[in-house]
Amino acid sequence: MNKQFDNLFTFSWEDLHEAAINEGLIPVGYTCSYVPPVLLSAELLYPFRVNARNVNGTEIADIYLSQVTCSYTRSILEYAMDDQLDFLQGWVFAAGCDHLRRLYDNLQYLLKPDFCHIIDAPHKSGSDAIAWYEKELRSLTKKLSEHFEIDINTSTIAKKIIEYNTLMKSLKQISDYRKLESPPFTGTEFHKLMTAVWTLPVNTSQKIVNNIKEKLDKRSPPKGFRARVLVISSVIDQHEWIDCIEKVGALVVADRFCTGSIPGIELYPETDNPFNDIASHLLKTNSCPRMMDTFENRIALILKTIQTYHVDGVIIAPMKFCDIWGVETTQLMMSLKQKNIPFLRLEREYGVSGEGQLQTRVQAFLEQMKL
Repeated sequence: MNKQFDNLFTFSWEDLHEAAINEGLIPVGYTCSYVPPVLLSAELLYPFRVNARNVNGTEIADIYLSQVTCSYTRSILEYAMDDQLDFLQGWVFAAGCDHLRRLYDNLQYLLKPDFCHIIDAPHKSGSDAIAWYEKELRSLTKKLSEHFEIDINTSTIAKKIIEYNTLMKSLKQISDYRKLESPPFTGTEFHKLMTAVWTLPVNTSQKIVNNIKEKLDKRSPPKGFRARVLVISSVIDQHEWIDCIEKVGALVVADRFCTGSIPGIELYPETDNPFNDIASHLLKTNSCPRMMDTFENRIALILKTIQTYHVDGVIIAPMKFCDIWGVETTQLMMSLKQKNIPFLRLEREYGVSGEGQLQTRVQAFLEQMKL
C-alpha cells in the first residue's frame, strides 16, 4: 500500500465533534434509518447516529430493559446513563421496532431529555403511508423549530436535500471503487467513512469525502484477500467487527445494513414538496425487514448487489434477540439457497466480542467456498 495515503481513512471523530460544537452547532441524536438526518441538519442542528462503541457491559440498563431485548438498545441506554451522550441536545426516535420503543420509554423515564421525540413510522410504503409519514415529519419539524427556536421551513429543507444529495453522489463515486477487481481500500476503511458520514455535520463529511475521492486513484489496493463478501445486517457501527472478517481473507465489498451504504446513499427526490420527498424516499428506499410489503424488493436488491459487486459469498449477521431480523434471516437463507449462493449466518451481539470464534467460522466459510 502507498505509505503516503495509509491514513486516508483515519480521522478523529472526537475532534471533529468538538470542533462542530465549539462552532455553535447543535448535535441531535437519532437511532434509526427512518429518522431523516436531512431534517436534523436544518439551521444549527446536525444529526448524530447514536452509538455506544466503548460501552463496557450493560449492568445498569439490564435493570430496566429485559435481557431478551437486543444488545444495541441496552448498550445505548447504558451509555446514556453513564453520561457518555450528554453532548446531545436532543433525541429523535422512530417506532421501528418494540425494542427501540422501549429504549425511548426508558430514556424518557430515567433521564428526561429536554427534547425527545418519536416518529410513528408506517409498516407499508403505499400512498396513504407516505401521506401519514409526511405529517409525522412536519410535526417533528415544528417541534424542532419551537424547541431550538430556529426557522425550519420548506425552503430550508429543500436546500438541505440538495446538500445531502451532493454528499451522496460523492459517496457513490467512492463506493463504485468496490466494484473493481482490486479496490484501493478495505471494507473496514469504508465503514469508518460511513460512520463519520452518519455522525458528523454534512459539510464536515463532504470535506472528508472530497479528500478521499481526490487521492484514491493513486492508492495501491490491499492484498491478501481470498473472497469478496456482502454483509447483511441491521446496526453495525463498529468497524472492528468488519476488520475481524477481513483479517482471515474475506474482503467486504458491499454492506447491506442500516449504517452502511446500501441503500443508505440513494438520492432523495427533489421536487417542490420536500417533506413528501423525504417520506417517500424513506419508505420506498430503506430495506428494513420491518416493512411488510417490500420483501421481494429487498431480495432483488441483494441479488443485484451480489452481481454488481462480484460477490463470492454472503454473511448474514442478525443481532441476537432481534425479532424482525430473526424472521427475515430465515427467508433470506431460503432465497439464497435457491440461487445456489454461498452464505453464512452469524448471530451476534452489538459489541465486538468472541473475535477468535468469529474468525474461525469465517475461515471455515471460505474453505467451504473453496476460496
